[in-house]
Amino acid sequence: MLDGYCFGMSRSARLLDLVQILRTHRRPVSGATLAEATGVSLRTLYRDIATLQAQGADINGEPGLGYILHPGFLLPPIMLSSEEIEALVLGARWVRANTDDRLQQSAAHALAKIAAVLPDDLRRDLETSALLVPNTRRGQHPERDIGALRDAIRAGIKLDIAYRDERAQETTRRIWPVALGYFEGLRILVAWCELREGFRHFRIDRMIEVTQTQETCPRRSEVLLAEWRRENGIVHDL
Repeated sequence: MLDGYCFGMSRSARLLDLVQILRTHRRPVSGATLAEATGVSLRTLYRDIATLQAQGADINGEPGLGYILHPGFLLPPIMLSSEEIEALVLGARWVRANTDDRLQQSAAHALAKIAAVLPDDLRRDLETSALLVPNTRRGQHPERDIGALRDAIRAGIKLDIAYRDERAQETTRRIWPVALGYFEGLRILVAWCELREGFRHFRIDRMIEVTQTQETCPRRSEVLLAEWRRENGIVHDL
């Protein structure tokens, strides 16, 4: 089992999930059950329980006996301005309208988590936002390919692809996936190409076949992304 789900999640999100799971049980839950539900080892689960207890969560129990969360514990509320909420809603709606099923669901879950800790007036702003985005997903490439590409980027795994270029010529490449670009009606994979010994941009709809290898990229994806940004004069402001 890999801690924090297969390809990683923030610790704060994991702690929130743990609180939500404990809230659904009225009787003590074993550490093994909680560890499996949150995708971590028992040792990490025990550390997470201790962290929540230090933050004021009234969690009783100990290893071997199980844990129970008594009512009354609330995570600190998120304070956002109305425009910040609109920015989040607009971004989430774009993701839901223009990406694959997994990202759609994640966007919906993220908004639900934010709504759960917002004051009532700000929650209404989130739920009644009038900002709309068009749906450009119809007729796109298979959604599963996008999810697999994101997984490979996060895991730092090389891919073998069969690719058809603009002249309809087919080639086979081994690439190191770096980033995905979501454009209007077009998806682009940024990757280091071993054949060309440099960064290349591959249209997803021109990929005939994508196979995940067992080889790890020699440089981390964040390092490759920084190199690609420098080559293209792109400034990252986040």
